[in-house]
Amino acid sequence: MSDDPGLVTFEDVGTPERDKPPFVRLPEPARLFAARAERFAALAPGHQLEAYLGFLAGLSRAQAALAGAIDAPAPPSLHELRFRAGNAMPVLPREELASDPAVSMAFDRLAALLTDIAMPDIARAALARAVAAEPEARQAMFAAVLTDAVPVEAVAEHIFAAAALQVVAARRSALIDPALPQPVADGVCPCCGGPPVASAVVADLHVEGVRYVQCSLCAVQWNHVRVKCVTCGSTKGIAYQEIEGIADTIKAETCDECRTYVKILNRRKAPELEPVADDVASLGLDLLVTEAGWRRAGVNPFLLGY
Repeated sequence: MSDDPGLVTFEDVGTPERDKPPFVRLPEPARLFAARAERFAALAPGHQLEAYLGFLAGLSRAQAALAGAIDAPAPPSLHELRFRAGNAMPVLPREELASDPAVSMAFDRLAALLTDIAMPDIARAALARAVAAEPEARQAMFAAVLTDAVPVEAVAEHIFAAAALQVVAARRSALIDPALPQPVADGVCPCCGGPPVASAVVADLHVEGVRYVQCSLCAVQWNHVRVKCVTCGSTKGIAYQEIEGIADTIKAETCDECRTYVKILNRRKAPELEPVADDVASLGLDLLVTEAGWRRAGVNPFLLGY
């Protein structure tokens, strides 16, 4: 049991993993964002964050439309991709996206798609500022998202920048050979080098009971051993925290070695769970776990203000 009265701690070794599940699973961008929009919309009614979740449903629908309308940036040569994979490097490094014209064009198209989306006045004003920003300022905004260095006073603008970056990165990663990405380092996406948003135990055909970590940027999922810290790779001091009295399908996997945590979703029990949407909706779990002394290791661009 945890020392925190609001949390329940227990060990869950789960069922044995399948032999040699695919290391990575690539996203299907249009379907990804459409499913996320549906999940945000389903979570919103009656939730403490109802207005925000409803806004994110609209934003995700716009992302889905954008994903079906834009072309992916030109990928590096196959030689370069193989070189990066063979040297434990992300095959499509995310830093390059900040200056890619495709990202700025995607941002403008996303802004146009958001014209009729309901959002708070403060968000509408932030979007207008981002659209009007000079090229250098816009590139700096993208770079801040990609380096996880978003200024507190400009969170709203950067949420829209992150939304455009997610679509471009997902479109780009969807086109590579899934056999190319190789393990890079603990807590690092093998495709773009981004941090995780959350992890999930899946119930898909051939990989039932296997855990995948999802990238917060490009949405690539990579296989990760259960009961092992996503951040530091330790198998010691791993525990699972949940909010007492709440369904046990979303927990925080905490590590006493590095004092970080990453959420783990049980899609075997609740297939409708979606890493980004349910991460936002379970913000209460973050608050309890951080108060108990752990630091969030994952990144969710839609939680930048929390």
